[in-house]
Amino acid sequence: MYRSALSAVTSRSRRPLRSPFFSPFRAETPIISSVSPSPGPESRLPIPSNRFSSFRDPPNRSSFAPPICFQDWAPGLRRVVSRTRGLCGGSGDRECLEYDVVIVGAGPAGLSAAIRLKQMCLERNADLSVCVLEKGPEVGAHIISGNVFEPRALDELIPQWRHEGAPIEVPVSSDKFWLLTENHSLQLPSPFDNKGNYVISLSQLVRWMAMKAEEVGVEIYPGFAASEILYDENHRVIGVATNDMGVAKDGSKRETFQRGVGLKGRVTLLAEGCRGSLSEKMIRAHKLREKVQGQHQTYALGIKEVWEIEEGKHKPGSVLHTIGWPLDMKTYGGSFLYHMSNRQIAIGLVIALNYRNPYLNPYDEFQKFKHHPAIKPLLTGGTVLEYGARTLNEGGFQSIPYSVFPGGAIIGCSAGFLDVPKIKGTHTAMKSGMLAGEAAFRTLVEGATMETYWDNLKKSWIWEDLKRARNYRPAFKYGFIPGLAFSALERYVFRGRLPLTLKHGKPDHEATDFTSLHAPIQYPKPDGQISFDVPTSLYRSNTNHEHDQPAHLRLRDSTVPELVNLPLYAGPESRYCPARVYEYTSDENHGLKLHINAQNCLHCKACDIKDPRQNIEWTVPEGGGGPGYTIM
Repeated sequence: MYRSALSAVTSRSRRPLRSPFFSPFRAETPIISSVSPSPGPESRLPIPSNRFSSFRDPPNRSSFAPPICFQDWAPGLRRVVSRTRGLCGGSGDRECLEYDVVIVGAGPAGLSAAIRLKQMCLERNADLSVCVLEKGPEVGAHIISGNVFEPRALDELIPQWRHEGAPIEVPVSSDKFWLLTENHSLQLPSPFDNKGNYVISLSQLVRWMAMKAEEVGVEIYPGFAASEILYDENHRVIGVATNDMGVAKDGSKRETFQRGVGLKGRVTLLAEGCRGSLSEKMIRAHKLREKVQGQHQTYALGIKEVWEIEEGKHKPGSVLHTIGWPLDMKTYGGSFLYHMSNRQIAIGLVIALNYRNPYLNPYDEFQKFKHHPAIKPLLTGGTVLEYGARTLNEGGFQSIPYSVFPGGAIIGCSAGFLDVPKIKGTHTAMKSGMLAGEAAFRTLVEGATMETYWDNLKKSWIWEDLKRARNYRPAFKYGFIPGLAFSALERYVFRGRLPLTLKHGKPDHEATDFTSLHAPIQYPKPDGQISFDVPTSLYRSNTNHEHDQPAHLRLRDSTVPELVNLPLYAGPESRYCPARVYEYTSDENHGLKLHINAQNCLHCKACDIKDPRQNIEWTVPEGGGGPGYTIM
């Protein structure tokens, strides 16, 4: 369905697709035919993967780099798959594809930017080439969210979405908010205003958005991870490069080795999601927070399961949020439980990563939560369909960086536009992408600059909403009860107009206490029916990585785990990771040594955030690795 011309760079096999939108037409050996009868080396373009096909005429291409190669997909059907390529200057033998706009990340923000830019091309009779690079094996495979969806941005982007097959079908029917104690639940006034919103699967929504993007001429390349920023001689961003394929664990080149490909763009948009690796590098390199006196970002870890429950218990559109138990009075967080379609529910626990107790285990807290007397009866007799985890931005208004850099911009959750009191970020991510797409168009066609994105961002409803909500999250640094009381005043009395902006506490990694200040937490063993061990959950995440590749989770100092984390914090990485990537095992000297099971990684980014010494660096693995979500 989505174009994947870049997959010519590697001949390795891929996992079969699980998307409901992929085409059944897949050939093992693509046939390339050239416009010229005797193509020379300069026209031997990358062979596209056959995982997606649309069987329709290709959209018009920009004259920026005329296409010269076709792919035979079925008898009598050919389509353009690539354009002229060359070598990237200063990049050795790396080949480059050139576009007007390169977008990293096929999530709500990236796809909204691509669609809006192409819409403007149609409106103004312009022709700009746009590609979207996605590290997941297919669009939507790495997308996970609650998700109670506010359609405000989609109404602006695709007003007729209700008539165009969007997978948005379950309106919110009830909206409840509970305070939990260990054995009881107390109903509180719901602060979420979910009237007019929908319970959805975000991974399914972005697949639909990808189809809409292709319809207007966007090229989408799933299965390739952007690992490097490309610069010109003036240190201006001119695109990104994908990582090399076929590199063994020891760094040697396997028989399947293929050099990464450069994608050059006159404008580059980073839409990698929360804690995007390239986005974080750009924020640090260009001091983008310092430019606007922004505070550090704060994060939470969300752990989620999708269940199929018994028919009599299913209430489509029912929405429940809780606070309180199982978390202690000093830990910020809460749960969600949303009734989707087809007897499915989404259930999860979100825990702020500034928690203090190093013995706290977010995964076990979630398993414990499901046994609450008000929750367990709903799950009894049901079946878990999928499991996943992801971090989310909670810094809000105070933590927004200056979102423009020379040559491009940062959009969506990479910049941190989550509305914390609403627990929603999809609509704001989409709107930021739309604003960036408009700015990119005006930059390339009208001679404006990408700074118009920042200017329009500050005039948009994103800015207005986040400014109004700016004090909710930092109020909880004083504790659960003070935070709840202050939030109630902000909502019902001040309505976001308090002439005071609270600051965040310590960065999340600095908030972790020494073990000497806390007692170990004893968690109940999973029963295999309501609660489960990590390997069982990992299986449900469809996580997969090529085993013989360098670990994408790197220690800046290999001695820190044994000399610092273990004696001072009792090895917290073995608990805050929801995928058991980090384990302390006995070495030959009968001591404990950290072992990294990188193949288990869910790409949640918790380790990159919570490690007490910021010693773990999350980098992209080979493209196509990671979770394989379908209904998250």
